[in-house]
Amino acid sequence: MLRFLTGGESHGPCLTAIIEGLPAGLPLETENINYYLKKRQGGYGRGERMKIESDQVEITSGVRGGLTLGSPLTLVIKNRDWANWEEYMRAEPRGEDTKRTVKRPRPGHADLAGGIKYRQYDLRNILERASARETAARVAVGAVCLSLLSVLKIEAVSHVTRIGSAECGSVPTWEKIKEFAPLSPVYCADRQAEEQMIKEIETAREAGDTIGGIFEVRLRGVPVGLGSHVHWDRRLDGSLAQALMSIPAIKGVEVGAGFRAAFEPGSKIHDEIFYSPEKGYYRLTNSAGGIEGGISNGEDIVLRAVMKPIPTLKKPLQSVDIETKKSREASFERSDVCAVPAASVVGLAAAAFVVARCILEKFNSDHLEELREAVERYREYARRF
Repeated sequence: MLRFLTGGESHGPCLTAIIEGLPAGLPLETENINYYLKKRQGGYGRGERMKIESDQVEITSGVRGGLTLGSPLTLVIKNRDWANWEEYMRAEPRGEDTKRTVKRPRPGHADLAGGIKYRQYDLRNILERASARETAARVAVGAVCLSLLSVLKIEAVSHVTRIGSAECGSVPTWEKIKEFAPLSPVYCADRQAEEQMIKEIETAREAGDTIGGIFEVRLRGVPVGLGSHVHWDRRLDGSLAQALMSIPAIKGVEVGAGFRAAFEPGSKIHDEIFYSPEKGYYRLTNSAGGIEGGISNGEDIVLRAVMKPIPTLKKPLQSVDIETKKSREASFERSDVCAVPAASVVGLAAAAFVVARCILEKFNSDHLEELREAVERYREYARRF
């Protein structure tokens, strides 16, 4: 089974991820991982922290000579800001120091609920791990999975479709997303919408506010048969939705037509099935988003996620001091105005991990060549079914 764990706090010395279950023989270079780490740090609306950090991954186990060994892969991303926080965040015992203690929880953040759950009266002990800084480690994991999927002829892209009230005017093609989204300050494939999105971010910035939006992830070339209908926790759409919902600030996920399916008759929503000897089974529409009955059907997998505005505001909302119980403004931590573009990169990584895990569940292989051969044989079987 492919699985991973991450460790590390926002202002700790580093973030660490350990991936287990990768086949041996996968070509892997830090440059490819660093590309996605840089994309995660970018996007219009990011805050001051991104000027401090310049995320670079170090592979400390599981790779030799540029190829995976089949043993656990360890990825380390150092926090450059650790130098400014070592006195407050070091693991060793230290004297009482309240300079960066947090007592006023932010509405919309894990501060208060986490403090109550873990009996932490300095809420920094919650916010450090609850911070979206952790997603850098997940992006590194996802970049490894994207390398695996690429070898298996599975492509993946993501792009921003909405920020505030500004949204794409039409559904962009796969080719347009690949060409324009990486060059956009907001990772949007629609030039007109991009301008409006930037204005929305600037309006929020000037008001001392934050703003959310929607991003989309697409995967192409996913073989039929990933996931299963036989148990609730084996459904592919359920696993993908869970992965996206685990990203900080994500409050909703759609697959394919999503909520639009509630407003259309079945005759307009369900994708008719066709067959040709060259293509095998195919559809002309994709309202299902590439998944039927919890199983991939061979069409593009299409996912959308809603990100709420970040809960750290320069003009803080009303809160309560957990020590005095008096009404106070919420604490302020250095933050972004909008992180939807960055979240689209995290969403891409999260989806890539789920699909890679499902691939390895179905085609369990110890070496990349075994895996590639098994997937190709299966694709031919599905085409002729």
